[in-house]
Amino acid sequence: MNRNQVRPQRRHATPSRIERVRRQAVPKPRVIIALLLLLGLVSVMLLDGYLRAEVGNDQRVRSDASASKVPDSVLDGGPFLSFQGGTARTRSVPDKTIVLTFDDGPDPEWTQKVLDILDDNDVPGTFFLVGSMISRYPDVVRRMVDDGNEVGVHTFTHVDLSYQSAARVTREIAQTQLALAGAAGITTTLFRAPYSSTNDAIDNYSWPVYKRLGAMGYTSVFIDTDSEDWQQPGVSKIIKWATPKSGKGASVLFHDAGGNRAQTLEALPQYIKKMKSKGYTFTTVSGAQQQTQGQQAQGQQAQGQQAQGQQTQAPQGTPGTAGNTRQSNPEQAAHRTADTATLWEGRALLGAVAVAEWTVPGLAAVLAVVGVAVLGRFAMMLVLARRHYRQRNRRRFSWGPAVTEPVSVIVPAYNEKECIANTLNSLAASTHPIEIVVVDDGSTDGTAEIAESLGLPNVRVIRQPNAGKPAALNNGVRHARYDIVVMMDGDTVFEPDTVQRLVQPFGDPEVGAVAGNAKVGNRTTMIGAWQHIEYVMGFNLDRRMYDLLRCMPTIPGAIGAFRREAVLGVGGMSEDTLAEDTDITIALHRAGWRVVYAEHARAWTEAPASLGQLWRQRYRWSYGTMQALWKHRKSVTDRGPSGRFGRVGMPLVVLFQIVTPVFAPLIDVFTVYAMIFVDFKASLLAWLAVLLVQMVCAGYAFRLDRERYRYLLMLPLQQIAYRQLMYLVLIHSCVTAATGGRLRWQKLKRTGEVGTPAPGTGVR
Repeated sequence: MNRNQVRPQRRHATPSRIERVRRQAVPKPRVIIALLLLLGLVSVMLLDGYLRAEVGNDQRVRSDASASKVPDSVLDGGPFLSFQGGTARTRSVPDKTIVLTFDDGPDPEWTQKVLDILDDNDVPGTFFLVGSMISRYPDVVRRMVDDGNEVGVHTFTHVDLSYQSAARVTREIAQTQLALAGAAGITTTLFRAPYSSTNDAIDNYSWPVYKRLGAMGYTSVFIDTDSEDWQQPGVSKIIKWATPKSGKGASVLFHDAGGNRAQTLEALPQYIKKMKSKGYTFTTVSGAQQQTQGQQAQGQQAQGQQAQGQQTQAPQGTPGTAGNTRQSNPEQAAHRTADTATLWEGRALLGAVAVAEWTVPGLAAVLAVVGVAVLGRFAMMLVLARRHYRQRNRRRFSWGPAVTEPVSVIVPAYNEKECIANTLNSLAASTHPIEIVVVDDGSTDGTAEIAESLGLPNVRVIRQPNAGKPAALNNGVRHARYDIVVMMDGDTVFEPDTVQRLVQPFGDPEVGAVAGNAKVGNRTTMIGAWQHIEYVMGFNLDRRMYDLLRCMPTIPGAIGAFRREAVLGVGGMSEDTLAEDTDITIALHRAGWRVVYAEHARAWTEAPASLGQLWRQRYRWSYGTMQALWKHRKSVTDRGPSGRFGRVGMPLVVLFQIVTPVFAPLIDVFTVYAMIFVDFKASLLAWLAVLLVQMVCAGYAFRLDRERYRYLLMLPLQQIAYRQLMYLVLIHSCVTAATGGRLRWQKLKRTGEVGTPAPGTGVR
């Protein structure tokens, strides 16, 4: 085959109905990956919020309730409550015995220091642990158990169980047991309810909870003496309030987490020494119960036998307790070795928590950087856009000698029967001398015939087999008669002075290409209005900034002008990417040409009219931009003009068109999360503040382009709906690029509703 012969390609072949149904019914792998990533992120955030008591948090605490249904023997009994055989029984701590209990841990700072104090004084403690804290700091729990201390359940999220359903109660206990199994390989039969104290605090609402847990085999642990260290009353008062009266034994409450525990750390060693000097011994809950049962027994064997009689069953419904062995240490008799299934479930929980613990703060840090970058971009755009406007609109500003020679306008067209007449009629009204080259890319709807039937002067129609837009543009360049070529889309219309304004920058011999000002013509619909805001605020403000920085990344396909020698010098429009406009713009930069922006050269284009068409268009744009950046990645290390773009333009494009938009949805996800679970008012105010910044930028952009401000009323809704769609498109493109997916050319449905504009038209 002749190398110059264009190979026919079925780029626009229409799939069969069965094929279309199959494509719609079966999600593509990259779509599934994107959805899984989103689901994973939401799951991680919810897990992290659950651990931090932001999700599902219930801060209600019951007080002053009646205890008429609670037996007096329980209210007046000892601090250890169990339900052997279904009957409530309490046990007290033996005289001259102290059971040190610690609530609300583990804490990576305070609990470690408490353990050091216990080790130094050879004293055990009983720690009632919050499951969410166990899962975050498993190493502390592991040390706690290895040091001979005893542990108990203090629920997973530290909620008042008297307000919770039976299912929530069971879940709080089971999740804590899983965390304990994952951290230390054990479960426990001890339980202490959050906000509990002495037995006489049991009321009619909490009593059913204790009975339910007792039936499951748990021993509920209360206190005799409260140090009230959580109030930070001072070391002397902590010691005084923790001291039992008249040589009695006591279950004493301290805290190793939940706040500043400096006073607790100072008081604890003094308290231990004081009680030892009075003849007290220290043990755990299990140790105290065994002493109570075995006061008449002699030797370790008798104590072991009575320990077996202490609790004849493992907690029912507790993960990993059925048939498990007890710990050999009598002071850890409440511990059970977790079975294999529970052990691995617990480790999986800890793994998920570790991921959440690293992911969410990490993402928060990234988002902080992204937020600063976004605000910095807004500030830079405003400053440079103002400078650009003032520079280019000075009375004495000139690109050089006026450009008056004729230019070639290339119109690639594929099935543009709805639009081609409006496009060509608008060009025929041009105030600048032009020739019009229509390249029909294998249309099947009579586009070429319509173009010829108009009978317009200086119009040539070139037919070629369907080969795609880059091939059509290259064909047009080869047939162009003049040194400057203007490229446009087949659905775009020009104002009469558009070409004349577009080509004036070529008075500067350094300029190789010019980007025009693309406007959305069909802006009467909501989708059109959203795109109009995007075009004015995003694209045009960006181009002003990039123009001054001399790193314009894209000349829009709807309106752009080129030196013919520059286009041919870089090999023409490449088919390597789906964003041939971005590709050739970067290539021109690397070849040493300057690319500028002509704000007054306006073109009116028909934007996608449906969400499906919009998705396909932006998906192609995003993916094509990534392809072009990857293709020209070596410019980062080049010297000269190529290196300038690589080290200035490319980082800006990657940061602001890929990285920032990819992470931007996370800001919205975090905002919604914060509104629901953290602080609605503060989160809403933060969102409104960001919206105000965007409104200021958009307002200034509209002022520069002399657009009507009424469209800015759509900006809040655009931020809620349209922007999310654009983010998803970009994420979809990233997944496609990461998975090596291929994307072919896609033809958008046109209506031809964008008509020929009148001279000086501002808004249609």
